[in-house]
Amino acid sequence: MDATPAGDPAEESAVERVEELRDENAQLQEAVRSHAVVDQAIGVVIVLGRLTPQQGWDILREISQHTNTKLRHVAQLLVDWARTGQLDPDLHKELQQQIDRERPPPPHG
Repeated sequence: MDATPAGDPAEESAVERVEELRDENAQLQEAVRSHAVVDQAIGVVIVLGRLTPQQGWDILREISQHTNTKLRHVAQLLVDWARTGQLDPDLHKELQQQIDRERPPPPHG
């Protein structure tokens, strides 16, 4: 027989804490996945535009703001594009405009 009476506040508190920790763990796992996708998308932008990591981050942020799309979703679309070759034309246009803004002008020779 269980030595803890039903409705024991200590047991209820422990159960609540376990649920809180499970929720926190799930949030952290999602954050790690999101961060990985964003990092991969920055890599796509860096290679495409021959830019720095900071410029890649800035471009992702600008695209997100200009298209009113969550940054993680923009990142996922760019990572998918690198794999499939398919990207929404409006997003592609915005990406190209942002890269053109970040790229230094070619040297005059």
